[in-house]
Amino acid sequence: MALSDYVDTFGQMLLARYGERVHKVAVDAGFTCPNRDGTIGRGGCSFCNNRSFSPNRRAAVPVEEQIAAGREVIARRTGARRFLAYFQAYTNTYDSVEALGRRYDAALAQEGVIGLSIGTRPDCISSAVLDLLAGYRDQGYEVWLELGLQSSFDETLKRVNRGHGFAEYRRALHAARERGLPVCTHLIAGLPGEGAFHVRTTLQRVLAEGVDGLKVHPLHVVRGTRLAAEWRRGEYAPLRFEEYVALAADLVEMTPRGILYHRLTGTARPPLLLAPGWCSWKWRVLNGIENELARRGTRQGATGREREVGNR
Repeated sequence: MALSDYVDTFGQMLLARYGERVHKVAVDAGFTCPNRDGTIGRGGCSFCNNRSFSPNRRAAVPVEEQIAAGREVIARRTGARRFLAYFQAYTNTYDSVEALGRRYDAALAQEGVIGLSIGTRPDCISSAVLDLLAGYRDQGYEVWLELGLQSSFDETLKRVNRGHGFAEYRRALHAARERGLPVCTHLIAGLPGEGAFHVRTTLQRVLAEGVDGLKVHPLHVVRGTRLAAEWRRGEYAPLRFEEYVALAADLVEMTPRGILYHRLTGTARPPLLLAPGWCSWKWRVLNGIENELARRGTRQGATGREREVGNR
């Protein structure tokens, strides 16, 4: 058995659609964030250090070269021939439509690239940007909009200095889906002040609004963040491994079949990662979730009701 026997995964959907594995190639296109440059705030989210998922920032390297290098590494490791250009670092719709189009076009012009995955904030989505992305989809490209929500609780979003609320997410989500753009929503478990109830409630709210994909991962403490200072002062305690595995299994059970899980964990590595240490063990976490679902004899969509697991 494999995790995909219990969970509807993005990778398996792409395999079925294209008849071969499709891999993401991460792109750092040099964007910033309105929560960093002073437009709505400075310092960014309390937990955010983009080096945790882009440790060797390559913004000065042309998009074409980044894709070529990433494609070569992935192809050598997996034999993959098809790729999605994943605009990952910071806010990848935060520029003029003309500038965005140039970057996206450069990515799509590369050999083997069949589409785009665009990571962004829900308050940085304009009609013009959505029309641009919908235009690529109309041309036959695989296009996904990835919206970072993290929590549906406005008090939590304010506490972590997110700079937007659930209302902005709802507006962006519906505007995208009205244009036929599939949306993957990012959620974080273990945010300061939140327990399992909050994470489960956030998922319920996201599902009620309608969504096509989900990325869920535990909050990890990385250097260079306000959260790191809170952790050092004993003001924040991260989730334990067993807590996250059980909670992730609960979320999978709650999610209807057909909604695709793009990710069920997230990793960072020492020395950037401070806590919890298990967040550097991707496969241990994924295997733990698989084993928990197997132990329960359940899978995605098994229940739509909230189980009483208490606050964690």
